[in-house]
Amino acid sequence: MSNELPKKENILREKSYAFAIRIVKLAQHLNNEKHEHIISNQILRSGTAIGALVRESEFGQSKADFISKLSIALKEANETDYWLSLLKDSSYLSENEFNSISPECTELIKLLISSINTAKNNNKK
Repeated sequence: MSNELPKKENILREKSYAFAIRIVKLAQHLNNEKHEHIISNQILRSGTAIGALVRESEFGQSKADFISKLSIALKEANETDYWLSLLKDSSYLSENEFNSISPECTELIKLLISSINTAKNNNKK
């Protein structure tokens, strides 16, 4: 049996980790340059949780546990999308900064939905 993850999960793992790095840098920028600490802490928590939950799902105890972890990651991604919008609409992020990172969050949401649906459909077979 191969220890390799299916291609979709590899992409999800890589993209969620890269996104977490961007979120860490964004939180640092918000703290150091904008002196904004509350929302930066919130987005740091939710934005980095996505990748952590994806990694945790890889060793789920069951298919249901796998789906549960990815579902929580989806909730965190949705929360992160909220914080990004709030940062833009409150002028902590410029339109360009927002447009640079928001599509990555949207892509993660789509990948998570697809992975969850695939796992649920495979569970029915």
